[in-house]
Amino acid sequence: MIKRESLLSLEAYARERNAFRARVIEHKKRRTLRLGEHVTLLFEDELTIRYQVQEMLRIERIFEEEGIQHELEAYNPLVPDGHNWKATMLLEYPDADERRRMLARLKGIERRVWVGVEGCERVFAMADEDLERENEDKTSAVHFLRFELERPVRERLRKGARLALGVDHPEYRASAAVPPDVQDALVADLA
Repeated sequence: MIKRESLLSLEAYARERNAFRARVIEHKKRRTLRLGEHVTLLFEDELTIRYQVQEMLRIERIFEEEGIQHELEAYNPLVPDGHNWKATMLLEYPDADERRRMLARLKGIERRVWVGVEGCERVFAMADEDLERENEDKTSAVHFLRFELERPVRERLRKGARLALGVDHPEYRASAAVPPDVQDALVADLA
């Protein structure tokens, strides 16, 4: 969890932003996985969420305690707790017409994303616990997922079990073995 006293002031962040941003971009490379052509998962951690908070404070010019606390309350639930992984899922269709058409067809996709650990049953995502991002016409292009990992699953991962992720939706199916550097970063998040 990100504490108020650990955040940089707007002035300090302005001085350090370029270096911090470069560090976060490099860090995200080991936390990102594409599933097929149109789904990207970015696995969040304290650093990626700290960056989001600092950017929001900067963009919105928030410097009063109440506003800072509001941002922390909004973003801290996205930091994993050692028993789970939390990911931002992006549905990426560059063409606006195709995106509109596919978001209508992909309703419910956020609940069909899974983690597969060798020797264990698939773990399906819990999606959008903060607010509903789907309506009767379409799903959103951005979802927030949580994969709750029971102790036996975490233990198998720490012992080197292979990890895969996928999407099992009638309109979109894709899976991928998780590259070793990404798996190492994710396993390091576990308690």
